[in-house]
Amino acid sequence: MTLNQLRTFALVARLGSLHAAAAALGVSEPAVSAAIAALRQDLGDPLFVRSSGGISLTPGGRVLAEYAQDIVGLADRARREVGNAKNDAGRLRIAATAPFAEHAAGPLLDLFTARVPGAAVDVVAEAAEELASLLLERAYDIALGARPTAPGGGPTTVPGLESVPLLRYQRVFVVAPGDPLGRLSGPVAVDRLLGRPWFTGPAGILDSSEEGRWLARLGVVPEIIRLSSETDALAAVRAGEGTMLALGHIVQADVRSRTLLRVPVAGTPVPGLWWASTLDRYRTTTMTQTLQRFVGTADATAAMVARGGSRGLERRGSKFHVALWS
Repeated sequence: MTLNQLRTFALVARLGSLHAAAAALGVSEPAVSAAIAALRQDLGDPLFVRSSGGISLTPGGRVLAEYAQDIVGLADRARREVGNAKNDAGRLRIAATAPFAEHAAGPLLDLFTARVPGAAVDVVAEAAEELASLLLERAYDIALGARPTAPGGGPTTVPGLESVPLLRYQRVFVVAPGDPLGRLSGPVAVDRLLGRPWFTGPAGILDSSEEGRWLARLGVVPEIIRLSSETDALAAVRAGEGTMLALGHIVQADVRSRTLLRVPVAGTPVPGLWWASTLDRYRTTTMTQTLQRFVGTADATAAMVARGGSRGLERRGSKFHVALWS
């Protein structure tokens, strides 16, 4: 039994056709048949029988298909990581959605690179709707922030990607102390806020986010003004220019000191969740998995909610780039 034979059988089992497997491998169909014949002889099992819909795996074939997928995946991962070991294995390319990059990336990655020897990271803020394709194309090793979604707003789970919860957050409406909205007692209908601009960071209010879905359920369309950062958006709110659906832990101290007032809008605070997303475990690296595990620790959570945002965030063309941690 060889790795090439197992790879061939895994493809036949997954694609349901010797012809399709041959095309995927770039070999002739007789070559695929020869590999399968060798496995059949070695294991003493026909592995599959032909049927009107293609092939049907025997019980032994189903068992082998599971092992073959695991073995081939591990072999590919070993090959990839050996190659990475020669070429800066500790460097991680990270895509982060803008709010996460601004408020949580710096403290989290400072702590991670301090704890993990040899780790270095490069972070770029990317649009949430592009995360899935960027990960699948291997442009980045991991995405932090919004959970990747399928193109066209499809199912939340994207085949080939694994996402784990990263940080729960809440968004609340805030205004300046002199704003008439600050004198309203709750619950306040969201319609009362539609006469004022809503300031946001560069990402706006994503349709795929919890706050975006909340607005969609209410059927309201506010006047949204996007600024270069959520910090700038909060500055506009403090100046009395409008309101903002701000991160609760970011404005907590301001609300306590009454330099900002929370508007008790019905249905708020709006809960949300940030995620750490990677390729599936057979196609990602050990360092990527180390970061994905680290972000779920209590120390990582404490760092992300601590006051003080990301350092080194700057605009590069149409994107934001976070300076290298090492």
